[in-house]
Amino acid sequence: MLAIYKREVKAYYLNMPGYIFATFLLLITGIFFSLVNLKQQYPSFEPILNLIGFIFLLIVPIVTMRSIAEDRGLKTDQLLYSLPLSGWKIILGKYFALCTVFILPVLIICLYPLIMSMFGTVSLSSAYGAILGFVFLGCALMSIGMFISSLTESQVIAAVICFAAMLVLFLMNMLSVSVPATAVASLIALSALVLLLGVVVYFMTKDFWIAAMSALLCETVIMFFYIQNKDAFSGLFTRVLQWFSVFDRFNLFISGIFDISALIYFLSIICVFNFLTVQSFERRRWS
Repeated sequence: MLAIYKREVKAYYLNMPGYIFATFLLLITGIFFSLVNLKQQYPSFEPILNLIGFIFLLIVPIVTMRSIAEDRGLKTDQLLYSLPLSGWKIILGKYFALCTVFILPVLIICLYPLIMSMFGTVSLSSAYGAILGFVFLGCALMSIGMFISSLTESQVIAAVICFAAMLVLFLMNMLSVSVPATAVASLIALSALVLLLGVVVYFMTKDFWIAAMSALLCETVIMFFYIQNKDAFSGLFTRVLQWFSVFDRFNLFISGIFDISALIYFLSIICVFNFLTVQSFERRRWS
């Protein structure tokens, strides 16, 4: 796993993605830091992290698009399959390399609260708690991006799909408000979500019947519970979207609340999507 990790980190910095990522993240953060904290003398660093949240829409697709799609496109994944390593070790090596590329510029950002403390009183505990939440949020989004990269051989397609996924996650709270709270609306929305999951299963298995049966089974379960208790579906989809809103959970750290449950939620996302990435990787190994 260590050899995979070193290879991936080296690849990011021998090519442009690692430098583009670090430059863009530090540039945007530095601009907001200068305008808000230094020029306006705002004594809190946490809102800066909230303002730059949109940056994940761009940097996550850029960094993750090559993680697995490049190997599949160049057929170098055959070399990975021949290694005496389990799928978990290969995928974790790649994932930890992604996290390293993300965390390195964040370490520089950690200096900003200290710079602010030279000019006044700053709550360092709140600032670094927010930065920790920012790191966990980024690592969770990286796991989603790497899973998307495992579904295709094209880096461009992986980047486009990842951008769409990041945009949906970023606007999740807005989407939850826009969906009608009626039981029928929740039923339709959940049915559409199941069809989307069926598409994901198809990309993972390349088996139409497995994807179709999985979607049909989920649709049947949803219809059964809908018939049993329609009232329970009122506002259900809205609550589901709010529960999956990763950016809303990060907002707790921006408010100065160090939420352990949010960290566990981010860790759960990391574990689930790394597991799905391993399954996608292993399916191709044995196909």
